[in-house]
Amino acid sequence: MAGNREFFYRRLHSLLGVIPVGLFLVQHLVVNHFATRGPEAFNRAAHFMENLPFRYFLEIFVIFLPLLFHAIYGLYIAFTAKNNVSRYNYFRNWMFMLQRLSGIITLIFVTWHVWETRVQAAFGAEVNYEMMANIVDNPMMLGFYVLGIISTVFHFSNGLWSFFVSWGITVTPRSQQISTYVTMAIFVALSIVGIRAILAFA
Repeated sequence: MAGNREFFYRRLHSLLGVIPVGLFLVQHLVVNHFATRGPEAFNRAAHFMENLPFRYFLEIFVIFLPLLFHAIYGLYIAFTAKNNVSRYNYFRNWMFMLQRLSGIITLIFVTWHVWETRVQAAFGAEVNYEMMANIVDNPMMLGFYVLGIISTVFHFSNGLWSFFVSWGITVTPRSQQISTYVTMAIFVALSIVGIRAILAFA
């Protein structure tokens, strides 16, 4: 019974990391990338997102609750997993360790980002280009955001590889090798989008 529950939680954790959390990450990076076109373009994109129908329902049940479960269960996995990088110098063992480490960094980053944006918006602040520009005006915060973006994108991209394996999409060594190349390409592409966006605010 406990084994079945563990299996279900791990599958749910894997699924939520891609749908909807991963899809939201991609959408969020794309919206932020409008900052490269200037303040007006970003503010229009942000305003469009803020005026979506059923916005609060979507934020709570499609973003925050799935993210909360993924984060809490992810911490459980991170602190109970046994890393073998000191014993076996295999690529996937290193990816396994980095997945757990990036998950912790991502949780810290996302929590801080939500505090600086969504929570402040609840207190009356406007989430716009000027808000983000003021945040990353501090070089330390800019560095923190760059690290957070890279960590978050890596966690999602590498997590896709595990998702494909867990759900039986890539079962052969060849398909898993191809998946490695594809997810690495996704990591590079999304990292470029995210870093270009945050540097546009700076």
